[in-house]
Amino acid sequence: MCRALSAGPTVPRGTVGRVAPDETTGRPEEVQLTNLDQPLFDGAQATKRDLVDYLEAVAEPLLAVLRERPLSVMRALRGRRPFMQKNVPRYAPPWLRTVTIWAEASKRDVAYALCDDWPTLLWFANQRAVEYHPGLARIDVPGHPQSDLVLDVDPPAGASFDVVVRSAQLVRQALADAGLAGAVKTSGAKGVHVFVPIAQPATMEEIAAATRALAVRAARLDPELATTEYVVADRGGKVFVDATRAGGASVVAAYSPRIRPGTPVSFPLRWDQLDSVVPADFTIHTVPRLIGAGDPWAAELPDAQPLPGELIEEGRAIPVARVAAMHEGKRRARAQRREAQGE
Repeated sequence: MCRALSAGPTVPRGTVGRVAPDETTGRPEEVQLTNLDQPLFDGAQATKRDLVDYLEAVAEPLLAVLRERPLSVMRALRGRRPFMQKNVPRYAPPWLRTVTIWAEASKRDVAYALCDDWPTLLWFANQRAVEYHPGLARIDVPGHPQSDLVLDVDPPAGASFDVVVRSAQLVRQALADAGLAGAVKTSGAKGVHVFVPIAQPATMEEIAAATRALAVRAARLDPELATTEYVVADRGGKVFVDATRAGGASVVAAYSPRIRPGTPVSFPLRWDQLDSVVPADFTIHTVPRLIGAGDPWAAELPDAQPLPGELIEEGRAIPVARVAAMHEGKRRARAQRREAQGE
């Protein structure tokens, strides 16, 4: 299976992963691999060797999703809780491509990796990078535009996948009503992501506004099932249609494994498959044979579409969820203080 490594049908017990040398980039012939037979993380039902094998099996379609996008990864190091890494570590090889982006929240530059090829993906695998979260903007396009509108359908704790499917269909209907079409994939956790490729020109602000409008429209179709309430306590056990994946946000890539029991994978589906599967059907052990040499995500993504002006204007009148939640939290805190003081 692991043709890019040194020998045999799987990753050998040695510590060297062989890759094709590149005189232009200076990449080495070999990427060092270590501790391949250790469990990937608690409950993974997989080893680091399994992760490397899986990533090679899906390298072509996964790299197509990651290419030319700032990459954040979730790493699962032994003896530590999994953590998100955005800044490339200082010990990264000199041939690893990066892009530096100003992070307004933390007021600093962040050097993101660009995972454009198999050697880079193999190096990340050896760093126990299990999850791959590319940004929505492409750095190879002038102006670095956001390429997709994304709605995240997130169920409440303990809910069945059936409520996710029904809520995703609300999103699909809201898209259709606006003259748009999207593709759906499991998140690799409990929910699904709906992607709508957006034609340019379209600013991040316009895409964010349209995303908010679509989320509200979808929830309005069945308010007993779905909600756009950002604060968990205010959702009333309903499915959250999350419109916050915009601007500088990242979303777990199609074909990326997740740090969840059984190591599930974010997997693309046809809309007519949604009600006949569950997310646990798609793991690093099952996905390679399901896709073969194909790329279901590329096959399902519609062409880029222009955003309707009325959708953008509607969304501009809807408060940004995080900002609204922050103001509401401050209001509630003030009310609690007044109550405690007997006012």
